[in-house]
Amino acid sequence: MESREHRAGKLLLLACVISFVCFFGSYMRIPIVPLFATSLGADTAQVGLINSAFMLMAGALSIPSGLVSDRLGRRIPLLGGLILLAGSSFLLYWSRTPLQMGGIYLLFGIGLSAFSPTLMSYVADVTPPEVLGQAYGWYTMALYGGMTLGPAAGGFLGTALGLRPVFLVAGGLIFAMFVVALIFLPAPSTDQARGAVRPAILPALTGLMHNRRLIACLVATLGTCFGFGMFVTFMPLYIRSQGMHSGHVGFVFAAQALANAISRLPSGKLSDRVDDRSILVIGGLAVFALALASFGLCRSVVPLMGAAAVMGISMGVAFTAVCALIADVVPREQRGLAMGCYNTCVYVGMMLCAAGMGALIREEGFRIGFFLNGVVGVATLLLFVTLYRRPEPTAA
Repeated sequence: MESREHRAGKLLLLACVISFVCFFGSYMRIPIVPLFATSLGADTAQVGLINSAFMLMAGALSIPSGLVSDRLGRRIPLLGGLILLAGSSFLLYWSRTPLQMGGIYLLFGIGLSAFSPTLMSYVADVTPPEVLGQAYGWYTMALYGGMTLGPAAGGFLGTALGLRPVFLVAGGLIFAMFVVALIFLPAPSTDQARGAVRPAILPALTGLMHNRRLIACLVATLGTCFGFGMFVTFMPLYIRSQGMHSGHVGFVFAAQALANAISRLPSGKLSDRVDDRSILVIGGLAVFALALASFGLCRSVVPLMGAAAVMGISMGVAFTAVCALIADVVPREQRGLAMGCYNTCVYVGMMLCAAGMGALIREEGFRIGFFLNGVVGVATLLLFVTLYRRPEPTAA
């Protein structure tokens, strides 16, 4: 008879493969969509709105999707999300106007909001608690590996095949993972009983909002992704302002993404060995804030790559521990909702930075912008420590 550990290992491997291929396929479109949109007549503002549509839906619907996965089981939202992710790619192939692309990207955001928190919850459902950190190390390494390699593959295929065929390739890869999940990914054992025990939505939300340690993890996620939004949105412009060319942008982003992905597995193992995972979050947040502030002092590509790599490692350490902490501090039947909150914080943090920092950078410059984001990182660290370490209130 197959042991529990062996079965959990096989399911984790399958979840990692699905995550890698789906994010690889989805992120193949990242360098293609702006070019394709402009070829259809979109201007810079319209390209921004297309991407905002995806981020808005992914952030807004992650919490409801998490609730659905808690109440109906993991398979339904997971398979539905995969269909939407694949379908959005196929529809992009047939799109003819920027407005159509914006509508299709809304579907992409909906699909991602259903897929991502559900699969993260599935990993926690099937993994023994004593190796949860390692499991999330493997899972997030696969996720970031797909996010790292996808844009490069998309750019290569866009040059070799043309822009439209990239959407067919991406959609085909994701649809293949739908078939794999449908056939080979069983519902975790908790899903079998969930049909009989369905937690009420409002009590579930209220209970989570009173979970101070969960709130601390969400604050850490929101504040860190605010800073990461500064990197993603404004780093290309900063590099250009320093007289460097677009190739240097790729070097800096590759350094961050590679360090982020590689650090996940050792971070997960370390997370399982320490008595208190919050120590890793604190250390990761501190290094992240320093790395972010240091960008404003870098004037050439090598220092920028070094700072980006340090930032990537800090994110790998902090976020791997945060995911494991969330699974630790919430009831098993509410993990989908909690992971939905986590994904919402990721996208909302990045959106807030993209919307709010542009005007400040225009008036004060990039150096002040990076420094202030470092200050936000320090404030996030202090708030996390205050919330997580404060004793839970006792019932009256």
